[in-house]
Parts: sequence; C-alpha cells; structure tokens
Amino acid sequence: AGGEAVASYDSVAEFASAAKIIQCAIDNFGRIDCVVNNAGILRDVIFHKMTEDDWDSVLKVMLKGAFNMCRHAADHFRKQEGGSFVHMTSTSGLIGAMGQVNYGAAKLGMVGLSKNIAVDMQRFNVRSNCIAPVAWTRMTASIPAKDPASAKRVEQRKQVTAEHNAPLAVFLASDAAREVTGQVFSTRKNEIFLMSQPRPLRGIHRSEGWTPAACAEHLLPALKSGFYPLDRTADVFSWDSI
Repeated sequence: AGGEAVASYDSVAEFASAAKIIQCAIDNFGRIDCVVNNAGILRDVIFHKMTEDDWDSVLKVMLKGAFNMCRHAADHFRKQEGGSFVHMTSTSGLIGAMGQVNYGAAKLGMVGLSKNIAVDMQRFNVRSNCIAPVAWTRMTASIPAKDPASAKRVEQRKQVTAEHNAPLAVFLASDAAREVTGQVFSTRKNEIFLMSQPRPLRGIHRSEGWTPAACAEHLLPALKSGFYPLDRTADVFSWDSI
C-alpha cells in the first residue's frame, strides 16, 4: 500500500491530548485533510449489571474522543476551506446488540455528532460521514461466543478482515467524495451499504388533541404495523458476507 505514517501516543479521550495528535500530523505532514475517528474499547455487560465506570470509560474514548479530535481539526479545516471527518460507528448503535448499552449509545452518538458537524461546517466545504464496519479484530475477538449460533458467527466474521473497510474510508477522505456528506455507510467484506436515517414513517393527527386514553385507542391501531422489531445485527444481515 505504501505511504508514510507517524505514531502519536497521546490519548483521544483527553481534550488537550487530542490537540497534540492533530498538531503531530501538521508538524510532520504540513497540513491535515482528514480525521478518521476509529478509537474504541469494549466494556460489555448486561445493562442491569453495568457500572458507572463501564459507561463512562466507553463514552469517554469513543464519543468524547471523537468530539475532541474533530474540534481540534475543525479550526484547520475551516481556515483551509476543506476537510473530511470519517467516524467509525457500529450496527450495535444503528440496530442493537446484547450487552452493549454503553458501546451502542456511544456509537449512535457518533452518528449525531457526524450529522451535525456536516450541517455546521458545510459552508467551509468540510464533510462528515460515518461507516459501520464489520471486521474481525483484536477487540471483537475478545467477545466470547456464548452459544452455537454466536460461535458460527465468529467463524464467519474471521473471514472479514479489517482491510476490507479501508477503501471506503480512503474514498470518503478524498476529493472524489466532495459531494458526499452527512451519510451513514456500512461495510462487510466486499459489500457496501448505505444505511437509512431516522425520518417520519407515518403520522396521525387529532384536532381535539391527545390524551393517554386516545393514544391507546387510536395511535396503536394506526402506527403499530410500522413499529420496528427488536432486531440485532444478525437478524438484519442474515446472509453470509460476500
């Protein structure tokens, strides 16, 4: 693949340290054109056993870390009138997962962060997009397979290595994607998906207003058929990766 890289050992989770990471890039390469927010940790546990530290540590690295990096890069992007943010979200947030309330909340929070950065900074030709990658990594390898179905998914996921996600990230960082902003994609081996974003599905109105009893009587019959099931990722991506 080639290219040059410089390592920074500062933490994205601390605001001042994130500034040093951005400055390290500028010191070594003269400018910064893209930030890929890829830092993440796991503290998986069923919700009623989740501790405050389980929650705080995950959000600090992923959601606050993404804000820290974006905020320090934003000044440079604004001055040079261009730049790209690429945020690694997850289907744990977009769809749902067991034992990942902290991780899913942080990852879906990154979608909100990305969308609003895209709105705020479009006037400066700054773009912001998300990728929900599927890959077998050291982090995902730490998740135990608790039943035969999850063991099967683990074996399938081992075939989906992280480098399959890189081409889309590089594309979104490049000038070739100058018209792409505010979007959410997902990658899985040789597949790329454009993901939906929340919009009204259907609506009802009542000229005399609503009461709890009226909601029970009218809202449920009108809207229930459009309710989303409690799917998990494997329910939505039910076929083998291509």
